[in-house]
Amino acid sequence: MPGARRTGTAAARARRRRRLRTLAFLSPWLAGFGLFFAYPLAATVYFSFTRYNLFTLEYAGLDNYTYLLHDRDAWTAMRNTLWLVAVLVPLRVLFGLGVAQLLTKIKRGGSVLRSILYLPYLIPPVSATVAFVFLVNPGTGPFHTVFERLGFALPDFFNDAAWAKPGLAALGLWAVGDVMIIMLAALLNVPASLYEAAAIDGAGAWARFRHITLPTVSPVLAFSAVTGVIETLQYFTQPMVAGKVASGRADLPGTQYAPGYPGGSTLTFPQWLYDQGFRQFNMGYACVLALVMFATAMVFTLFLLRRFKAFAGQEAQ
Repeated sequence: MPGARRTGTAAARARRRRRLRTLAFLSPWLAGFGLFFAYPLAATVYFSFTRYNLFTLEYAGLDNYTYLLHDRDAWTAMRNTLWLVAVLVPLRVLFGLGVAQLLTKIKRGGSVLRSILYLPYLIPPVSATVAFVFLVNPGTGPFHTVFERLGFALPDFFNDAAWAKPGLAALGLWAVGDVMIIMLAALLNVPASLYEAAAIDGAGAWARFRHITLPTVSPVLAFSAVTGVIETLQYFTQPMVAGKVASGRADLPGTQYAPGYPGGSTLTFPQWLYDQGFRQFNMGYACVLALVMFATAMVFTLFLLRRFKAFAGQEAQ
């Protein structure tokens, strides 16, 4: 019995040492998680129940959440943001995949074309947005002149509420180099033997793409879709700059600009969050908006991951 107790004690000490060693290795991640995620999230939840303007703090209960239900600007911003998620994210993924597929077929000059297509992504967002608004502007942009000579008329993207969001989608497609590069890397890693075996079995181009390419690159598709949704839910710089430039207020320093020009069509959820938090100093309400944006991103992420997992399982059967 004493020997058994000593053996049990030694085993317990070994397990304790193993746990402490594991915690020691995990401690940098745990510290970062607590400092940069858990604490800010807990503070955001706490401040969402208060009236906080950076100077005074007062408990408000559910007032901020109730106000959200009647805030028309917040719902307008949410609709615009969800429109961009539903349109821009699939377009960027499909366009990036199509361009990458095209680049795999080009034997000469592919590296040069790849660099040219990637360059727009390297341009800072503010500069890229200003340049894009200038190019499609009816008065100053060369695109209108070129299309008029071809017999087409381009819409006034950023001065027409009906075309402002499609203009932002076109801007997002212009800078699709990030998606293109990771798609190209995934496509180049698909084993050529799979295509050769499928061709011997009589599979056509679409069958090879459907049953070989898509399942093989599905993890990259899932990554691109999830990161695209998260980035689009945080879409701030491009619509803000496009609205300011189109409205003529970009060159007026010190002026207050209400985001959303024209007619609230470019108002996104992060812009409204910024406006409430840092222009109106309604920090408590801004925390509610931040929690809504966080919850929306989580719902989209879980949905997409489950759909891609189901797709991969169907292909594996």
